Amino acid sequence: MQDSFLKNKRVLVTGACGTVGKELVKKLLNYDIKELRLLDNNESAIFFLMEKYKDFRHITCFLGDIRDREKVFRVAKGIDIIFHCAAYKHVILSEYNPFDVIQTNLIGTQNVILAAMNCGVKVVINTSTDKAVNPTNVMGATKLLSEKLITAANVALYGHNTIFSSVRFGNVIGSRGSVMQVFVKQIKEGGPVTLTDPRMTRFIMTIDEAAELVLKSAELAKGGEVFVTKMEVIKISDLARATIDLLAPRFGYTPENIKIVEIGAKPGEKLYEELMTQEEVKRSLELKDMFVILPAFKNIYAKADYTYPEMIKECLERPYISSEEEPMVYEKLKEYLASKKILTHVMEEMEITP
Repeated sequence: MQDSFLKNKRVLVTGACGTVGKELVKKLLNYDIKELRLLDNNESAIFFLMEKYKDFRHITCFLGDIRDREKVFRVAKGIDIIFHCAAYKHVILSEYNPFDVIQTNLIGTQNVILAAMNCGVKVVINTSTDKAVNPTNVMGATKLLSEKLITAANVALYGHNTIFSSVRFGNVIGSRGSVMQVFVKQIKEGGPVTLTDPRMTRFIMTIDEAAELVLKSAELAKGGEVFVTKMEVIKISDLARATIDLLAPRFGYTPENIKIVEIGAKPGEKLYEELMTQEEVKRSLELKDMFVILPAFKNIYAKADYTYPEMIKECLERPYISSEEEPMVYEKLKEYLASKKILTHVMEEMEITP
């Protein structure tokens, strides 16, 4: 991203205490922005974030919920760019609490959209998930609809000129609540490590890569797109074994003595990960390091010029599905985990010291 895009801008991050939100804040400190406002509904987390950045005079932390429309309007006043990271993201919890998920993922996103329109925000980037593709659960369905709300907002501006776009992530490896935290906890206790299904494949990206995708998308966005970064693919069985091989000795165990037990896939859990549907293929572009899914009703986005730098293809041939991509070989996966310090980050997040 060019520094000129963010220079002297006022930026708001919702869900600033979440995994992606926190990383995004760290990256934004590298740019010459005028003001950075951080919003989260976790009192303790936003307090510690405030303490962490107390010497940065251009950073202000706000305790509040995106469900509260008046609060969102107040913190969005005078803002140029909103990075909307706040959401409920745990699949099983969402099944038990569907109405709460609707309030946050849908009504909360609507509040962000309305605040952006009324406050003259220039760009809004909504963070989404692979679970929004052919959703099998409440969380995925709400994130799909939040994407649709963001895209449709571009033609419901009523005289405003805000650009609304989304980014769609695969698994942010090592993020809070991820399978990596489960593996680390199980290895620390001497095993066994539980594996849902050895056939399962997933796209992975680091927290750093996720934050970079969000920032780059803000600069590229024309309105209504969904940006999908190109990612590595892994087998979950390889991830379990690689984590054991790298981590077991640090806890005083021999890797061969840590067993892997298959427990079967959870209800609604897919064996593969989808980041693009077959229908979306026909309206997608390929750039050097990402795909761009254009709006389905492109004809009503007449003002948008959907051309981008580093364009490779204007027409894709197949959807982006983990089972159809070549997974990382085992040794490369171990090197990936080690070089990017994934396990170190996970243990720091879990406050574990081997």
